[in-house]
Amino acid sequence: MARHMWTLLQTACLLGLLSAEWPGLSDEEVTLRGLRYPYNYFGEYGEEQTEEETTTQTAEETPIPSPEPCKASAFTEWDKLFTMLENSQMKENMLLQYADDIIKVELQSLRGEMLQFVAQYGDSCASAIDKAARRSGAQMETRLENALMQLREFSANQYEKQESVLQQLLESSVTHLERLENCCLKSPQAKSLQARHLTQEKTDGESRVRLENTLASISSELQAIREQMTRYMRSNVSNRLPSGCETGLLFPMRSSTSNVEVTPKRPLPTKAVTICLWAKPTQVLTKTVLFSYSTTGNPYELELVLNGQNVQFTVDGETHLVEAPGVVQEGQWVHLCAVWSSWQGLASVWVNGQQAASSPGVAEGHELRSKGSILLGQEYGRYFRYLHIPETFDAERAFTGKMTGVNMWDRVLESQEISQQAQLDGSGCGNRGNVVAWGVSDIESKGGVKLIY
Repeated sequence: MARHMWTLLQTACLLGLLSAEWPGLSDEEVTLRGLRYPYNYFGEYGEEQTEEETTTQTAEETPIPSPEPCKASAFTEWDKLFTMLENSQMKENMLLQYADDIIKVELQSLRGEMLQFVAQYGDSCASAIDKAARRSGAQMETRLENALMQLREFSANQYEKQESVLQQLLESSVTHLERLENCCLKSPQAKSLQARHLTQEKTDGESRVRLENTLASISSELQAIREQMTRYMRSNVSNRLPSGCETGLLFPMRSSTSNVEVTPKRPLPTKAVTICLWAKPTQVLTKTVLFSYSTTGNPYELELVLNGQNVQFTVDGETHLVEAPGVVQEGQWVHLCAVWSSWQGLASVWVNGQQAASSPGVAEGHELRSKGSILLGQEYGRYFRYLHIPETFDAERAFTGKMTGVNMWDRVLESQEISQQAQLDGSGCGNRGNVVAWGVSDIESKGGVKLIY
């Protein structure tokens, strides 16, 4: 390896010397027949013969007289310069090629020696490393086992010492307690103390029994009071109006004359409507009318009725309805809302702030007529007053119970608006409608219907 490195160093030095000395060689020139040539011109291109020698040789070979030689034109300074440059470039290329060949040969030999070294000593190095690693692992395992054995021995010794100390403490405690017990029990004070203790236990037992009996009686009395308070609160809640509703209507009985007529704040027509009210029915029968809107052209424009425990909402006659089943109980307040839109005929019934039923295609494209009449607790039916027929109603469809918070809008309310009105302890009557507003719109009660507070 050292030999190859020395050869490379010599080659580099030779290249440096030639590059440094080369420009000086081109400065020396020779003169031939009046022309100046570089010093090494003849060495580069071979030994050229002069014009006279060429003529003599030609004459000796053939007897033909030689023609008169051509006279070459004189070389200019530029020709000489180009000739010198060509010579310099050729020699430089030759030197570079020679150096490249030397470097390649040396590198290949160096690579061969390295591969031979690896092949010769690689296996022995790997085996030596493996042996050293195994030897180190075995030594570490031995040391760890020794350390663990010493730790176990130390722990066992400590455990034995602690156990012996605890045993001694227990024995001394037992001895001390026996002495105290013998001393206390044999003395007259101890005997009197035992007697008092037994007497106290008997007295405490009797007192405990009396206390338990007293607590049981108090608990039964509290339970009775709680039941009375619960009944009172239920009665109070059922009798009072929902929070926020200062007035209400009482329909005492089912009759053909009991109803309430409401005057709207603004006239219809409209293509959307929302009706909300609180109702507490005394008795639920088949088709009990809560709200009805009638016109001269259609006595059944809008109706919100109870059919048993179900709630029905009809638009433009009974053929267009949506029904929520099993949502009404006798003697309990319930908040009802009926929503309808002419676009796609979307109709829905809301009970206590939650949507209980909905249906599309209910009187789709229909428009509510104006100049109608709103009745609470009854319907006009075919006996509409604008036909100049006496106001006679069907008693079987009359409502009996309490009603409050009746409001009507000419738009579809959002679900959040409906939920706010349905809170029994909230302010449901505070959100008034723009068509019918509870506490603002004029009402006329008939047939014994009373206004309550």
